[in-house]
Amino acid sequence: MEVILKEDVAKLGSRGDVVRVAEGYGRNYLLPRKLAIEASKGNKTVIEQMKAASVRRSAKEKTQAEELAKQFADVSLSFERRSAEHDQLFGSVTSGDIADALEKKGLNVDRRKIQLHEPLKTLGEFTVPIKLHKDVTTHVKVLIEKEAAAE
Repeated sequence: MEVILKEDVAKLGSRGDVVRVAEGYGRNYLLPRKLAIEASKGNKTVIEQMKAASVRRSAKEKTQAEELAKQFADVSLSFERRSAEHDQLFGSVTSGDIADALEKKGLNVDRRKIQLHEPLKTLGEFTVPIKLHKDVTTHVKVLIEKEAAAE
C-alpha cells in the first residue's frame, strides 16, 4: 500500500514523502491517526501544495527552535535523590522529571523531545540532549546529588 505522510513518522519518513507500507499498518495505524493519506493522483497534487506549506512552516519552526536553544546555553538542573551504596539511586531521574524542572525555570519543553534513552540511576553529572527540531539539538547539564540524610 502506498501512502503519503502528512506528519513526520519515526523510522518511516518525513512529511510529504510517498512511502510503501504494509496494508494493516497503513489501514489500522497511519490512516486513522491522520498521519498519512492514500497515494492517489488527486492526493499527489494536494501533497505538492502541502510540501510548499511544509517548507515555510519548517523554516519558521527551525528559527523558533534556534531561539529556544539559545536560552538553554547556561541552564543546569540539579536533583537531590536518596541513594544506596556505590552511588545507586532509589528510583531514577526520568525525562518527565527533567521537563518539570525546566518548566519551573520558565522553559517549556515536551518530555518526548528530551533524548534520554533510559532513566538516570546513578549520582553524578550528565549531559542530556534535547531535540527541539529535526535540525536543532541542544544540551542541558543535569547534576544528581545525594540527598542529605534525615536525622
